[in-house]
Amino acid sequence: MRTLCASTLISEFLVIGFAGLVAMKSDDLSMGTVWTVCGIGMLLSVLLCGMLTRPGGLQLGWALQIALLLSGFFVPVMFILGVAFIALWWASIHYGRKIDEAKARWAALAEEPENTEAPA
Repeated sequence: MRTLCASTLISEFLVIGFAGLVAMKSDDLSMGTVWTVCGIGMLLSVLLCGMLTRPGGLQLGWALQIALLLSGFFVPVMFILGVAFIALWWASIHYGRKIDEAKARWAALAEEPENTEAPA
């Protein structure tokens, strides 16, 4: 799960940076405000990669997804990208857990002593 979620977060890092470039063209927002907010979002997305296995890491990831969606009020295309990243975040958690469970089953099977003795 960690790998899939981290991949989603690194992709968000890039998207937040590009959204900042688009938001700079807005007359309503100052460049300092845009880059402060985008910088915090980008930093949070990278820091969350290391916090995924800690308590509250996934919940902070959900908060970042909601913030990304809400950024659509300033950069309208972010509504679409926000929904896409919410879906990716959900899929990363859901399918990542299934992959982790399958890996655990395979590891348990590999550790079992094989019964290769022929019946008498």
